[in-house]
Amino acid sequence: MAQYAFYFNANKCTGCKTCQVACKETYHLPIKNLWRRVYNYVGGDWSVDEEAGTFSPNGVFGYFVSAACNHCAAPACVENCPVGAMQKDPETGIVFVDQELCIGCQTCVNVCPYGAPSFLEEELKSSKCDMCKAKVDAGEKPVCVAACPMRALDFGDRDELIAKYGEGDIEIEPLPKNVTGATTIITPHRNAQKSGEGTGYCVSLPEEI
Repeated sequence: MAQYAFYFNANKCTGCKTCQVACKETYHLPIKNLWRRVYNYVGGDWSVDEEAGTFSPNGVFGYFVSAACNHCAAPACVENCPVGAMQKDPETGIVFVDQELCIGCQTCVNVCPYGAPSFLEEELKSSKCDMCKAKVDAGEKPVCVAACPMRALDFGDRDELIAKYGEGDIEIEPLPKNVTGATTIITPHRNAQKSGEGTGYCVSLPEEI
């Protein structure tokens, strides 16, 4: 079985959110629903010299992480869906929702460590990134990848991406420890902190994500 995957280079990302907006606009996602999110992770503080009237950075850092569904090898959403609506394509490894089977119980929303599934309140159904499955089947790239002006995102067969970019490290803040076999490959930002060991925090506003 092939496994398609996303690649993300945090050193190239400027936090412009073009990927996030392109996805939301293409699929007409309502408020509170995003299939891709751009997180702004920052930390450190500033020392103040009141006599000199100057500020100096004290371990100040910041970076962006663009994240969508990781189309995991052992997806918690698939394993826990009570009706089999969450499925993993055996030929591509893409995880998707069968809307006809979904009963809107939100189990997938609650068990995914990455918060990838999103509940559509009007339809009473779950939804999520399916890696633009229809476009991929037609030989195109996902809209988020195509839209990124900095080419911080890429997509393809995971083995080929690893050969091109290396193994990377997906366990960086603000993402959690990888317990589901996430397939996304990340080249961490030079200031990235390890998942669970971070000293920073997200400054993305709730209405942004």
